[in-house]
Amino acid sequence: RRRPRSRSATKMVFVVPRTAMLLALAASAASFAPPAHVGVASGYGLGLPSFRRVLKVGPSMMASVDSKPEGYGASHTSFYTNVKAKDSYETMDEILDKKLADTEVRQVVKEMLGACVKITDALRVNLVTVADAQNSVFGDVQLGVDVIADKLLWDACKASKVIHSGASEEEPVLVETNKDGRFIVCWDPLDGSSIVDNNWAVGTMIGIWDKKTGMLGATGRDQVTSLVVLYGPRTTALVACDDGVYEFTCGAGGRWIASRERIRIKKESKLFSPANLRAAQDLPGYDALVRHWMAQRYTLRYTGGLVPDVYQCFTKEMGVFANPTSPKAPAKLRVAFEVAPFGLLVERAGGKTSDGVTGGSVLDVTIRAVDQRTAACLGSADEVDRFNAMVLAK
Repeated sequence: RRRPRSRSATKMVFVVPRTAMLLALAASAASFAPPAHVGVASGYGLGLPSFRRVLKVGPSMMASVDSKPEGYGASHTSFYTNVKAKDSYETMDEILDKKLADTEVRQVVKEMLGACVKITDALRVNLVTVADAQNSVFGDVQLGVDVIADKLLWDACKASKVIHSGASEEEPVLVETNKDGRFIVCWDPLDGSSIVDNNWAVGTMIGIWDKKTGMLGATGRDQVTSLVVLYGPRTTALVACDDGVYEFTCGAGGRWIASRERIRIKKESKLFSPANLRAAQDLPGYDALVRHWMAQRYTLRYTGGLVPDVYQCFTKEMGVFANPTSPKAPAKLRVAFEVAPFGLLVERAGGKTSDGVTGGSVLDVTIRAVDQRTAACLGSADEVDRFNAMVLAK
């Protein structure tokens, strides 16, 4: 007659497979632990401390689990902000009074930023839906928020005493709004229509010319100023002032404060934003450039929105945005509405730009049509030089 098993014997049946399971888990953990030179993998939640709670099978194994690879964590590849809080911040009015000598330029900047406060409010309360009326001359699908943002800018333009005429990317025709006005204002009211339904950051870009030079026949270098507004968790704006680029943050009651002053873009970068990647299939140089960035372990930061993808060059103080053109992937960026306004800001902050064709500055491209398109590369000087060398052979 067989004896019944004791409790201890019953336990022993499970001890062996459990130990084996732990050993197998340890081996598995070791195989998944990121090597010392890989930093990105450590940001995906496979934290080594979680294995410490499970593995208690010997000091030698614990030593290997406790040792963390160099650069463990995400901060060394994510480039978190290093901006320190200040006791007080100057207002937009205080900065512009000191940093924009021309009172009328100061006025038009304030008027445009006032419209962007209203766009901020509109984005908070309106759903992203297709507009009832489709008025885009390019056949692009217009969203309700596109139409609202465009109307708010037109309202500001028509109410201004200093604006002579305006043009919108939604309908690229110069329209006179005040014959006694001085400035020609061109804007993209809400760049990022294809990603706004994801609730990703979008933006407004505005270029301002004096009617003495006009916009048609002039260049981006003839702008008296430009500004770009980014709508994200916060609304922030970059403004080209007399002595550099300033960032303003929209606070309670639509009041702007100066959050960054005299921003400088470094020559070197470890961030890249590769737009129009379809062109890499046609351009061996662009394919090689993207592979270079990956091989050198640059950090990819690309959303598909021009405003956030270039704006990061100012907040991170480095970066490169590349958008070349090819016969099968033609250029989409518009000179007057997008490239010239951003180009002025980038170069005034110490960065560099390329027109993507000759390798010259985007600010030297003559604007011959309101809807003129161009390729472009903007950002840290060394990376723009690399783009010119590898993609354009310049």
